[in-house]
Amino acid sequence: MMLNSTAKHLLHCTLLFTVIVTFEVFSGGIKIDENSFTIVDPWTEYGQLATVLLYLLRFLTLLTLPQVLFNFCGLVFYNAFPEKVVLKGSPLLAPFICIRVVTRGDFPDLVKTNVLRNMNTCLDTGLENFLVEVVTDKAVHLAQHRRIREIVVPKEYKTRTGALFKSRALQYCLEDSVNVLNDSDWIVHLDEETLLTENSVRGIINFVLDGKHPFGQGLITYANENVVNWLTTLADSFRVSDDMGKLRLQFKLFHKPLFSWKGSYVVTQVGAERSVSFDNGIDGSVAEDCFFAMRAFSQGYTFNFIEGEMYEKSPFTLLDFLQQRKRWLQGILLVVHSKMIPFKHKLLLGISVYSWVTMPLSTSNIIFAGLYPIPCPNLVDFICAFIAAINIYMYVFGVIKSFSLYRFGLLKFLACVLGAVCTIPVNVVIENVAVIWGLVGKKHKFYVVQKDMRALETV
Repeated sequence: MMLNSTAKHLLHCTLLFTVIVTFEVFSGGIKIDENSFTIVDPWTEYGQLATVLLYLLRFLTLLTLPQVLFNFCGLVFYNAFPEKVVLKGSPLLAPFICIRVVTRGDFPDLVKTNVLRNMNTCLDTGLENFLVEVVTDKAVHLAQHRRIREIVVPKEYKTRTGALFKSRALQYCLEDSVNVLNDSDWIVHLDEETLLTENSVRGIINFVLDGKHPFGQGLITYANENVVNWLTTLADSFRVSDDMGKLRLQFKLFHKPLFSWKGSYVVTQVGAERSVSFDNGIDGSVAEDCFFAMRAFSQGYTFNFIEGEMYEKSPFTLLDFLQQRKRWLQGILLVVHSKMIPFKHKLLLGISVYSWVTMPLSTSNIIFAGLYPIPCPNLVDFICAFIAAINIYMYVFGVIKSFSLYRFGLLKFLACVLGAVCTIPVNVVIENVAVIWGLVGKKHKFYVVQKDMRALETV
């Protein structure tokens, strides 16, 4: 029997609250008897310095509370299993849309394949008024087609502020001598491995026909078609939940990138994009997506969530997974520390990234809480358990959202859920290594992960 959208959402909410209550009871967040209370005086037992450090470590956990609350509310208050997107207007009436892919040109076969797939997806959805544009550092020699445009960024091109990497390429497209779009047109920014779905194209058409917000973004999932690395794919299930929770809430309720956004499945109106600009210097070139969102936020532009999912692949190796996280951390830190972004617009982003920076310290609570228990106010214990429960459930929900029960069968589906939970310790270790490496390593570097499976097969 096929469950409808509402029934799936209610079951998901029931599972979420079950996980929270169970974790609260077994971790002591909810006190049910006298054994739940810590009966020790840490000041006499451990000494003043050690006690201060133990409490500091415990309270560092609370840095993640804002994003945890956003994820919780986003997953509960909005239907987590929406029906297929229904067009609210004719695709023939949609304004001109440019599907823009930025690449270094290292994986030309992948780019060629995905350009054709994405073009055909648009046509199958009924979209007519569009162009697929590939912006590359090295020519990929795309087939000649009236709907395809290849732009090779000249090696000598420099922006006014010295932007690098993807920012430089994106800014080159906005130059008057290169840009062929009107300010009222729209751009859909994709990474070279990102695949459109008919659902996402319908969502984009509805978004641009509505036209109330110049910027938008939607859900990306990572467990589609052939899974290359099960460990990284299951670890990325957390990102799926993050999209459906925090990202969706900040855009649907507040229409602001309070915690920033991703670098793919980005939809922008040309005039607004040119006004904000990707020419943000070297500090805005490592996490160019984050810097752009914060600048747009500070200039008063509004955002919305776009229904319909796109497909990507998780990193193929653990080293790529680690390098990816390291670059994100370094780039976001550069954004948070930039004087170009007013403090009030990056407050929540700053709290979020510093909860990541302090992760090696906060995760040490797993060891120290058992070896050196300390009494805390009941509210603090409850909140810490709540944070842990939500973060664990994020992996579970990400798998439920990404993997099809009907495609995998019940046993394999449950194995994926269990596998995602089992990847948490590995993911925690990788995130901690990424933090330490990111803090001591070179900041202005843009690492590109392996994206073409065919390259792996020929090695």
